[in-house]
Amino acid sequence: MNDEQRPKFIVHPSSFIVMLAFMAARSKLRPQVILLGIVSLLNDSASEMIYPLLPVFLTTKLGATPLIVGMIEGAADALASILKWGAGWISDRLPRRKPLIVAGYALAAISRGWIAVAGRWPSVLAARLLDRTGKGVRSAPRDALIADVTPADSRGKAFGFHRALDHTGAVVGPLLALLLLNGMHLELRQVFWVAVIPGGIAVFLLLFALREERRSRETHTLESGGSATALRSPFWYALGAISIFSLANSSDAYLLLQAHAAGVATALLPALWAAHHVIKAVFSTAAGTRSDTAGRRKLLVAGWLAYAVIYFAFPFSRSTTMFFVLFVLYAIPFTLSEGAERAWISDLVPAAARGKSFGLYYFANGVFVLAGTVLFGELYEHISPRAAFHTGAALAAAAAIAVIASSGKTAPRPSAR
Repeated sequence: MNDEQRPKFIVHPSSFIVMLAFMAARSKLRPQVILLGIVSLLNDSASEMIYPLLPVFLTTKLGATPLIVGMIEGAADALASILKWGAGWISDRLPRRKPLIVAGYALAAISRGWIAVAGRWPSVLAARLLDRTGKGVRSAPRDALIADVTPADSRGKAFGFHRALDHTGAVVGPLLALLLLNGMHLELRQVFWVAVIPGGIAVFLLLFALREERRSRETHTLESGGSATALRSPFWYALGAISIFSLANSSDAYLLLQAHAAGVATALLPALWAAHHVIKAVFSTAAGTRSDTAGRRKLLVAGWLAYAVIYFAFPFSRSTTMFFVLFVLYAIPFTLSEGAERAWISDLVPAAARGKSFGLYYFANGVFVLAGTVLFGELYEHISPRAAFHTGAALAAAAAIAVIASSGKTAPRPSAR
């Protein structure tokens, strides 16, 4: 790649960010929502530059076994799930949520530099734990802040916009890694060092541009009666329905295995994954906005039933073309439901308990996705892929039925508005 070509690629992602920010401003999203979306894009770009390369780096450079690779990722994700619960609870008791958000993104940026200088796999384990600690610390307070600054009738749009930029980062990151490795011929460690830059920019933006009003003691103290009365039955009902779907939502690694079985070449897998995230990035904001007008539950039911149909069809795909079509369609359920899920949670809890509610949401999601992945793996390996996919489809349909049955049981709280 010559010097004239490089700037064109580099400018393109930044122009896309400016375009999205302009569109968001015209849609009357709050400045904090736009900023947190851009930060998520930058952070995910950095993360996705490293994540696909990490197993190769561990096994070829640091002598780790596949079991160790799995242990590192499992331990990191488990730690993140636990910390999300605690961080959300703590953020409700602080006058501002910003310190936890900044700290979480800063830890992630530091972890990437640590991976770049790691000489043995235990150092990478420590770095991944630090990265997931950052994710655990920031996620629930960040979503609670989005709900804090956004009126109830546009929270779906706000969360959809945030998810759209998050998925944009998942497209940009791997493409940047390909450019650095294949176009500029950098070493793996050099790519990891480059990944520190967007994460550092994200932390800088948060430090100097994120504005949050200080909450009074009355605002950030839970209602009398404690947690038992702060989060009432509508929240727990909604969390139960979401947890059932999380049990259906096993690791996408099995989809990639199924893609290989359907004849998709290994070299085409990154393109397949990028196309999946492009759909999410393009349509998530519109789907979140739709949940503000049509209702959260309708979007969730539509998304989860679509998931059930697509999962049911996966084992029958016998050609590369068919699998490509299904995998692109597989983005639709998440496009419809991701923003609606978070907006639904924020509608059902008092303002003083938003951090805790999002912490519980992320904790339950992590636990049930892990359980669903184990269940899917057992069925996939010991019975058949068809049994695994059809069980996931049945669970997704059950989650949709639970949402339909929630009519009248999950009315939004006045205080949440």
